[in-house]
Amino acid sequence: MESTRQQKYARLVQKEMADIFQSEMGHTFGKVMITVTQVRVSPDLGVAKIYISLFPVEDKKALLERIKEQSWDIRHRLGQRIRKQARIVPELMFFLDDSLDYAERINELLKNNP
Repeated sequence: MESTRQQKYARLVQKEMADIFQSEMGHTFGKVMITVTQVRVSPDLGVAKIYISLFPVEDKKALLERIKEQSWDIRHRLGQRIRKQARIVPELMFFLDDSLDYAERINELLKNNP
């Protein structure tokens, strides 16, 4: 169970990461909508697991690898934004959030099987 401190820090990171992907990194990844769906932070606030949803992309894994390659730049931008609110800029780990794809697949199966 996450502490209140972790939850507040995760919300801060999620808000700032969403803004970074929307406003600053749009030119880097093309016309892709990158949604930060969830952020989980370690108890020492040193590691942030960031779950992202990508739309419309054919090869999501390749784009995820490009995002991971740019994580140093993304972390720097995050540090510039949260430096007044937090002492620690977490190491960023990116993961695909495929819950929307899973829900869509279940809906299709339910429509096809009366």
